[in-house]
Amino acid sequence: MSEKPNPYEEGKRAGIHPLIVVFGVLFGLWLFVFLIVPSSKNKQVAGTEGPAEPVIEDPEAAPVLFKVHATILDMNAISLTVPSEATDSQVVGLLKRFKQDRLSGTLSELLPATTPGHKLGDHAVADIYVVSDLKFAQADVIRILTRGAHAPGNLYPQAVAFETAMEAIRGHYRIDLNDTGNPDSASLGFADESGVHSKNYRKIF
Repeated sequence: MSEKPNPYEEGKRAGIHPLIVVFGVLFGLWLFVFLIVPSSKNKQVAGTEGPAEPVIEDPEAAPVLFKVHATILDMNAISLTVPSEATDSQVVGLLKRFKQDRLSGTLSELLPATTPGHKLGDHAVADIYVVSDLKFAQADVIRILTRGAHAPGNLYPQAVAFETAMEAIRGHYRIDLNDTGNPDSASLGFADESGVHSKNYRKIF
């Protein structure tokens, strides 16, 4: 009759190696975090998630009067002022009118050229900003908006903070005829290319 092997022998480790236990625990924690905790890749940056509410338009809204305040050719940008009493529906109507005039080739009758002499026209690339407060129609403020939220602040002088200027924008119309898939975009409020947007941002088209 053979003897049963002794489970414990001098110089031999009993049980699982401690490193296996440590790696097993670490893997378990990683799996828990991966499956249970939302991934940061799936989180939207604060201020970049677009609102779900549609733009409510008033078809009876009277056309709004506007005045061109600044033209910044090196930024292909224009600032316009409208009365503070102008409604969102009137701003929407104004931006839609600009698009209609662009399509019909008559936008130059309303707005100064942003790309004079360009083969695609006087407004081949344009950022049109609509404000009610005159101080936010200044060229240095428009430059801040055109550069975007992530432009290094130490490289460019800032008349006002980007976030402050962004909230003053009533409407924004962007033209880029080089982008044949999406040559026009417009919104109430403002959003830069990274998706950072104002509180009143609503996409029009």
